[in-house]
Amino acid sequence: MLGAAPAPVGEAKDCAAQIRHALARGGSKDVAKSSKRFFREQVTCYGWKTAPLRRFAHQWRRRLLAEKNLGFVVEVADQLFRRGPNEDKNFAVFLLEQSPAKLSEAEFHLFESWLDRVENWSDHDGLTMYLLGPMMLADRSRAGKVFEWAKSNTPWGRRAAAVSLIRGIRRGFFWQETQRIARILLRDHELMVQKGVGWMLREAVKANGPQVVSFLFSIRNEAPRLVLRTACETLSGKIKRKVLGSRGEAGT
Repeated sequence: MLGAAPAPVGEAKDCAAQIRHALARGGSKDVAKSSKRFFREQVTCYGWKTAPLRRFAHQWRRRLLAEKNLGFVVEVADQLFRRGPNEDKNFAVFLLEQSPAKLSEAEFHLFESWLDRVENWSDHDGLTMYLLGPMMLADRSRAGKVFEWAKSNTPWGRRAAAVSLIRGIRRGFFWQETQRIARILLRDHELMVQKGVGWMLREAVKANGPQVVSFLFSIRNEAPRLVLRTACETLSGKIKRKVLGSRGEAGT
């Protein structure tokens, strides 16, 4: 299924076309059909499972770095992270997921612009968890960007405000940003945004339990049930029942 990556030729656009051709040839119709079940949106897929797709992307990355440079890899990824089969954008992220600490502010702004190209949760979570989030962790001053994203006209931009903090939250950072973003997005009606906020808070619970549980009690009368339910997934049964209990009850 994988084969050897062809030697890159020409410009980044030509290289991206080679990659798309290889992905189209290597996909499985059965995998493509089963993959579509995980999306609410209409998606097109070549039919690659994640592990072999990642290996293939890393194979291409090694060849591109040997023959070109990291800047060229970014150009190729930018060509791939556009409208098309789902694997194109996933491949773009996998090309660069090992490089966040080596990338500059220019690349951060480029990846930020990719939020406007997101079409589903897979595009979104790959971009935020493997590129934007790690770059924010590498330079924590970038975390201020989430407050701009929280005002986005698109649900994917608003979801990014929460999900991009997760990598830092797992390392014990961004608690102030987490609280602010949770409160800003608390009344968002989009389910994918609510799930993102709940996921962010669930990771915060793992990193800093008691402080976050107190915060959950402080927002439970106004938070959507989905946010609270997701945030409480790793809590003990007793505490979870208290947080999810009757909204008018005290937390103690």
